[in-house]
Amino acid sequence: MDRILTRLAAARREGRPFGITSVCSAHPLVLRAAIRRAVREGRPVLIEATCNQVNHLGGYTGMTPEDFIRFAERIAAEEGLDRAGMIFGGDHLGPNPWRKKTPEAALEQASLMVEAYVRAGFGKIHLDASMGCAGEPAALDDRTIAERAAGLAEISERTAKAIGAPPPLYILGTEVPVPGGADHALEELRPTAPEAARATIAIHREIFSRAGLEDAFSRVIAFVVQPGVEFGSENVIGYRPEFATELTALLDEEPQFVFEAHSTDYQTREALTRLVRDGFPILKVGPGLTFALREAAYALDVIATEMVPGYGDRPLAAAMEAVMLSAPGDWQAHYHGDDTALRLQRHYSYSDRIRYYWNRPEADNAFETLLAALRGKTIPETLLHQFLPQLSPAEAGDPEAILIAAVDRVLADYQSAGGTTPMNFCTQGKMA
Repeated sequence: MDRILTRLAAARREGRPFGITSVCSAHPLVLRAAIRRAVREGRPVLIEATCNQVNHLGGYTGMTPEDFIRFAERIAAEEGLDRAGMIFGGDHLGPNPWRKKTPEAALEQASLMVEAYVRAGFGKIHLDASMGCAGEPAALDDRTIAERAAGLAEISERTAKAIGAPPPLYILGTEVPVPGGADHALEELRPTAPEAARATIAIHREIFSRAGLEDAFSRVIAFVVQPGVEFGSENVIGYRPEFATELTALLDEEPQFVFEAHSTDYQTREALTRLVRDGFPILKVGPGLTFALREAAYALDVIATEMVPGYGDRPLAAAMEAVMLSAPGDWQAHYHGDDTALRLQRHYSYSDRIRYYWNRPEADNAFETLLAALRGKTIPETLLHQFLPQLSPAEAGDPEAILIAAVDRVLADYQSAGGTTPMNFCTQGKMA
């Protein structure tokens, strides 16, 4: 199914662009929603894990790359999706999780991580060596980044060959948005300058060639640039196509590539559609999906408080507040303000740092208590409309179905923006 990714650039050149949603989440209900939609629509699903979330040491989910693929495959099997309909990608693979270490130590860990991803079966590899390590500036120069990316690509190539796996497809680029969104208020954001993108491509081509990695470079399908979209804790910068005209024209000079759009969370359906049309057909979304999940879960928390005797007063929200206060490392540096502002951001921020906590035992127990309280109960239509007005009564099945429907509403915008997948990849609802 990775073949569909190699068609993106040609489809744009032929005037028939299509897009694919990159689901960047490890939450089981988010993955189930994405996989269920893939089965229903007869499309492939692209699922990506990030370096902080999943790595050879476990990441914040506690999963290695092999664990993650098995985890997603189990959900797919339950939903009736064959492995052939799944594409797995590794996002921001580089020294970022270990950037407080020396460059040598961080790159050693990054090398082990890339090897683990390829060995596990990830076929789309985003190499991101853009962030400085201990003793280095926060942002590195293009040449250093490209040299480090080439070193990681060599490990990726060697690993794939050793295990007899198909050669990976690569995503490169140095203007990489911060994983998970910005940590400050945003006013305006300009796209990458075309001359900067042109130089990035040229430097990577040169260094990969000098390292004997011409074949690997021939499988680079996209570069990451800044299209002018981002989200912070409290606001979203929407896509302005008129600002990106010169940048997207660069793709006419470089027909091998498209651009990969990071941080597309919370963009409108119209903006997503225009991104695909303009040359950004890989639309990455993660926090926007878990934000929708949290929004629905908190609504159900209130509904259960209203209608289930003995459930308590919003115990899910209380449990999440307690677990975030007891372990502030995943939100403290990202949120700012007084106590009230911090509390609101912990729960309702677009940055959605709360997603780092859902797999903790206290959070998981509170979540399961909520689901158990509402299973088998009929939520009155008026109560549903009060707290989940975006859902129709027809979508109000059991609580899991409600949560999946909330995530699916977001995914529907991405599918609409992506247009029609080439028919040679899908037949009669099954993957070709």
